[in-house]
Amino acid sequence: MQDNGELYREYSTQVYKFVFSFCHNHLLAEEITQETFYRAIKSIHKYDGTCKIYVWLCQIAKHVWYQELDKQNKRKTQELEDPAFSNENSTETQFILAQDKMELFKQLHLLDPNTKEVLYLRLTGEFSFREIGEILGRDETWARVTFYRGKQKLMKGRSS
Repeated sequence: MQDNGELYREYSTQVYKFVFSFCHNHLLAEEITQETFYRAIKSIHKYDGTCKIYVWLCQIAKHVWYQELDKQNKRKTQELEDPAFSNENSTETQFILAQDKMELFKQLHLLDPNTKEVLYLRLTGEFSFREIGEILGRDETWARVTFYRGKQKLMKGRSS
């Protein structure tokens, strides 16, 4: 079995194209591709070789896509059912959003400089992972992993 970086380099473009073919959104396709490889690496021991590794990766990507659709549908349902979502301009809603934003920036401030830089470049500059790697003198895989880990830290910080 090849190492994780090799696996990513060999199949990431194919998986990305597969995902983009049904989501038609570059950023979402990159997110799903990244999550696909994260899950594949976590469960590589479950790969039994009965199908090509590319097919296995596409199966994972498809499941990640379905989970994303479920999240979007739940969000839309909640927006329709919850009166707080229907009145987005209420003072209370604006206050809550401002507090969430403040908390997010506090969590960002606690991250190490490289992770912070990758998150800023990706989210505000909308740079690709390849471009972020070039800007910071690293490779694309490093940028992807750093972004994913930073995102996980932010989510963990928000839930605690």
